[in-house]
Amino acid sequence: MARRKIALQVFILLSILSSVANSIDFNYPSVFNFGDSNSDTGDLAAGLGFLLDPPNGQIYFKTPTGRFCDGRLIVDFLIYSPSLSMETKNFFLYVIALISIFLPLAQSVHFKFPSVFNFGDSNSDTGNLVGAGIESIGPPYGEIHFKIPSGRYCDGRLIIDFLMDAMELPFLNAYLDSVGVPNFRKGCNFAAAGSTILPATATSVSPFSFGVQVNQFLRFKARVLELLAKGKRFDRYVPAEDYFQKGLYMFDIGQNDLAGAFYSKTLDQIVASIPNILVEFETGIKKLYDQGGRNFWIHNTGPLGCLTQNVAKFGTDPSKLDELGCVSGHNQAAKLLNLQLHALTKKLQGQYADSNITYVDIYTIKSNLIANYSRYGFEQPIMACCGYGGPPLNYDSRISCGQTKVLNGTSVTAKACSDSTEYVNWDGIHYSEAANQYISSQILTGKFSDPPFSDRMPFLLNLKF
Repeated sequence: MARRKIALQVFILLSILSSVANSIDFNYPSVFNFGDSNSDTGDLAAGLGFLLDPPNGQIYFKTPTGRFCDGRLIVDFLIYSPSLSMETKNFFLYVIALISIFLPLAQSVHFKFPSVFNFGDSNSDTGNLVGAGIESIGPPYGEIHFKIPSGRYCDGRLIIDFLMDAMELPFLNAYLDSVGVPNFRKGCNFAAAGSTILPATATSVSPFSFGVQVNQFLRFKARVLELLAKGKRFDRYVPAEDYFQKGLYMFDIGQNDLAGAFYSKTLDQIVASIPNILVEFETGIKKLYDQGGRNFWIHNTGPLGCLTQNVAKFGTDPSKLDELGCVSGHNQAAKLLNLQLHALTKKLQGQYADSNITYVDIYTIKSNLIANYSRYGFEQPIMACCGYGGPPLNYDSRISCGQTKVLNGTSVTAKACSDSTEYVNWDGIHYSEAANQYISSQILTGKFSDPPFSDRMPFLLNLKF
């Protein structure tokens, strides 16, 4: 009944404000702005994860807002309607937000981890690279679970989606996905496809390297604390202050540091770069620890040499392949990275004695799936479901999943297979939802983690699997 009364009041208010708005001659239903710092209301600050310091924003907003100005920009004055007071406009926007945001989840379950903050690449990106406007994803991505492309490089759900479900937490919204009024109460996802641990270069797929993602988190936390200080009206949409200390920090990144390097470096050069990669990773972990993070969940890197894309590019010489048909050099590099990453996590476990740091052996889980694929109900361990070219790999680097292009004078389309649940690989680079579900089920056994699951991860005692 209380919700109905609020809804009725909301619609009455909208009707009143709408009639006022319609009386204004300069009346457009929406504005889409493109530009530089003259009209940037926070994109650069949000995207690169930094905070502007005072005295920026001192005149009007009283605090830095992402605008390179002491107050409002020209675009703010153009948007502003003199017929409505600023207080009325702010309340109007708040009312719209209330209507747009999904109803809060029922709180009948006691969560051991109230929130999750994720950092990574396409293995756990739920919409950041697409939200940043760097890439777009069309059908058949998302066809299995979401029925439409969801910003995920998959036919459905990712490993992180299944893990969130196991913790009875909602799927994580992408930090850069501003459309749809995402709710960040239970955490935020900073992972972006193509991201590396090392700083991005001019040729990188993603500018959102691990350091940038950590900076985005720092800005996210600072903005959340600002909103919480303004009163309780934002409580249901952003994490509570203690969620940053009690929440789980998840990491699945490093694959692209190795895979991308093989296009220009030798195996020895790549192996020599691993210590620098892990120094950068350790630096980010320390920043998060200094911000109060105490629960860290670190995935290692999977068998890169078994990805269709790498087999097609680097496996044309049979002598370069192992007994599973995977590129030996890529897998060797992944193993060496994982060995040193494991040693780093042991070091961190000793250094941060007040923390829970869990290392998850994704490599072994994925390798076991590929080696014993038929035992788990799969038909194809390496061939891509969505691609072009047919067996044995169904992959052509010139045309990505879902695209239509003219190749050799003929228009062709990289289509999805009839049943993606039979394939471990979805598009040549990423795993299918069916494979992600299997991998998640193995993670949740606790057998592939160091330390093994115990009372440190109590949510796992009530699994649905």
